[in-house]
Amino acid sequence: MLELSNKQIIVLGLGGRGQAAAALLCRLGAKVLAIDSGDSETLRNAAKELRASGIQAELGVSVLPNNAFDLAVVSPAVPMNSTLVRALVEKKIPVIGELELGWRLSRCLAIGISGTNGKGTTAELVEQMLLNNDRQTVLAGHGGRPVCSVVEQTRDLDFLILQVNAFQLEATEFFRPNVAVLLNATPDHLDRYSSQDEYLSAYGKLFQNQQAFDWTIIQTEALAKLKQLKLVPSSKTITFSATDQTADLYLDRGLIISRLANWEGPLLDTDQCQLRGPHNAENLMAALAVGHALRLSLDNMVATLKAQPHGAHRFEFVAEIDGVQFIDDSKATNPEALNHALLAARAGESGKPNVWLIAGGRDKGAEFHSLGPLLSKRVKGAFLIGEAREKIRSAWSLFTPCTLAGSLLEAVTVAAKSAAPGDVVLLSPACSSFDQFQNYQERGEKFCQIVKSISWGEPPASPNMSD
Repeated sequence: MLELSNKQIIVLGLGGRGQAAAALLCRLGAKVLAIDSGDSETLRNAAKELRASGIQAELGVSVLPNNAFDLAVVSPAVPMNSTLVRALVEKKIPVIGELELGWRLSRCLAIGISGTNGKGTTAELVEQMLLNNDRQTVLAGHGGRPVCSVVEQTRDLDFLILQVNAFQLEATEFFRPNVAVLLNATPDHLDRYSSQDEYLSAYGKLFQNQQAFDWTIIQTEALAKLKQLKLVPSSKTITFSATDQTADLYLDRGLIISRLANWEGPLLDTDQCQLRGPHNAENLMAALAVGHALRLSLDNMVATLKAQPHGAHRFEFVAEIDGVQFIDDSKATNPEALNHALLAARAGESGKPNVWLIAGGRDKGAEFHSLGPLLSKRVKGAFLIGEAREKIRSAWSLFTPCTLAGSLLEAVTVAAKSAAPGDVVLLSPACSSFDQFQNYQERGEKFCQIVKSISWGEPPASPNMSD
């Protein structure tokens, strides 16, 4: 266990995870300096709360303070190649992330769930399966509560479920989940990583410290990519895939089938689940594999998975108005997630395109051209918003009509007027939300508000408000 009493520790980044790390360190007796290069109203409020707890907090910091620190804890929003982190490394100050800190201080077994897409859905599936099998568990990590905010609870838990992204894995050292799940590894965050290989290498840290008796549950396509980088799990491994029928768990005409020893045969009919689409079939496979590793009751797992609804902003049905479905998939922040959404949307009459797509936002360095063939089959027209709209139009205009919209309100309103019975208006941005919104949740909530104003016959809010 880390010895923290009277240690001089610096925390970089005062977002929610940085705040949680600073507060935990303070409770454990450390002398904490929390800094952030920004200086917004939100950060000033956070700094005020930390100071009230006896933590020194400074904003607008661009140069590392000349203190003798014993440890540095970095929020995942702070890149490991940033000026401040490089300065820490040059001074030979140990640098770890909030995930690593919280995991080291936890007192129960850990399940780590990672990948480009599907982390939240799969983590929630595993959480519900454990709870329905009378296991005490808490879900924390990326997209949820900070790991450091639940450390004290872990003494009473059987498992801590950790939803982790590549940014969090970058700053790990000894992190070792007893069960590690890698759902997929497709291009993303190329605005932060110099190459796809560098991004993929971060995922290798999910299982690099595992022992032979731990478990790795991994999509076969992701495993093949990591093998090319010589990143191979040394633990017991279960593979799964919706497209590769040589995997341990695979999909055959809607059935999830196992070829694992003493667990052979059909496990789950995905047509009986609320979660639809091949990508969700893989999320269900991964959850089943976790349950198998933990020796949960298959009957209880199946009942749980059949009942699990879509999470908020994850291909979430909002309304059907005059035969037109409105779907909120704001969580889709990369092209691969958009690909999944288009495949999951209801089909048009005689297979004709029937989707009015709303996409765009802040570009993360993604390439959009590969979606072209699917767009031509599924999308009647695309309404593009945000900073990346011109880049997306240049990639998609040969495949589907593209219209630039000044706001989300404008895009939804025009899409609704264009749609006919049997069509789908789909918000699936393939970009982050940070150019116009605080996060993907706010973007999705705004979409839902606009749709409900159409449904209730009320005039939409002025385009000049939050858009």
